[in-house]
Amino acid sequence: MSLLEGIRVVDLTHVMAGPTCTQLLADLGAEVIKVERLPDGDDSRRAVPPTWRGPTGAEESAAFCTMNRGKRGLALDLKKEGGRLVLGRLLDRADVLVENYRVGTLERLGLGWAQVRERWPALVYCAITGFGRTGPYADKGGFDLVAQAMSGIMSITGTRRGEPPVKCGPPLTDIGAGMLAAVGVLAALVERARTGRGRLVETSLFEAGIVFTYWQSAIALATGTAPGPLGSAHPLSAPYEAFPTADGRWIVVGGANQANWRRLCAILDAPTLADDPRFSTNADRMRNLEALRAILSDLFRRRPAGEWLARLDAAGVPAGPVNDVLEMLADPQTRARKMVVEVEHSSVGRVRALGCPIKVEGAETGPRKGPPRLGEDTVAILAECGFSEPEIAALLAEGAVGAPDRPAAQAAG
Repeated sequence: MSLLEGIRVVDLTHVMAGPTCTQLLADLGAEVIKVERLPDGDDSRRAVPPTWRGPTGAEESAAFCTMNRGKRGLALDLKKEGGRLVLGRLLDRADVLVENYRVGTLERLGLGWAQVRERWPALVYCAITGFGRTGPYADKGGFDLVAQAMSGIMSITGTRRGEPPVKCGPPLTDIGAGMLAAVGVLAALVERARTGRGRLVETSLFEAGIVFTYWQSAIALATGTAPGPLGSAHPLSAPYEAFPTADGRWIVVGGANQANWRRLCAILDAPTLADDPRFSTNADRMRNLEALRAILSDLFRRRPAGEWLARLDAAGVPAGPVNDVLEMLADPQTRARKMVVEVEHSSVGRVRALGCPIKVEGAETGPRKGPPRLGEDTVAILAECGFSEPEIAALLAEGAVGAPDRPAAQAAG
């Protein structure tokens, strides 16, 4: 049995932060119904190229597929009375609602937390926003780029002060907010099992960005000085960064504690370095980081990456190659941990996506189905909610719902 077997999630999210949350819940066994707006659906459907192409020429956004596998698909127009009626029927059967609209959007449709809890008091309501539902920025729209900038992440990313600000490559705050939201949902479900009452769970891209600055915030709070970028180095420990090798490849080495520092000096055939007063302790190494980096870079350039990694692994010093994404996807550890999966898409066939990072002994985690076409499961979900065939046809004709194989004109006729 899956961990969240029997938990139903209504997913009103789009693009990245919300879909991260609901995909994790789906991977843990929840039934997730992805509700997409008509006529075009989730914006990530238009995040192309690249696309997956099927044998008949059908195409689907690779971005959409990787964020929405394991979910059922329903297309609604919540501006229409019929669309809101359908959503109400869904919530009658749901345990969790997740949304990432700007503050006030669902309230204007009569679907905000204050309105929802009156009708569905046991529902867990999760809201992901740019900056949170309170505070001076509550009405401000949020994007990962803006959150990375305002949370301080861009001030500590890059190689040195004075250069143009650098964003982390991945949408760090989107993904982080989605993960935090999933944790909050799970905690609220545990409490609901005791009390029978739902809760409002909320987090934001801004707060997700802030918690990624734990070390740098510790420095700033203790010293009153804002830390700057250090390239690949650690703000509190050394050596802990990337070094170039003889064959042009880069490796990363974590020799920060004293035992690993001494092992590293022996591996580098530089035993006297361990007793150099500039580098005797971690505090000394941090004070003399530039000199340490220069010495170690010269030493690592003497041998190729593979030779260094073999020596470091044999001595138990944490180290690894700097992989590109294709190398990471092909890594045997990635495959052994089932972090690349294949799922079936109903129009383009087998597509590959990232797997579930959470493994639980004795329980199934990971996708159980592929990503949906826009409105793929609309008719089936409406029938499960008690709508009759004539009622479904009327909703299709009204444009309140959409289904790929049941165009409104055909349904009405």
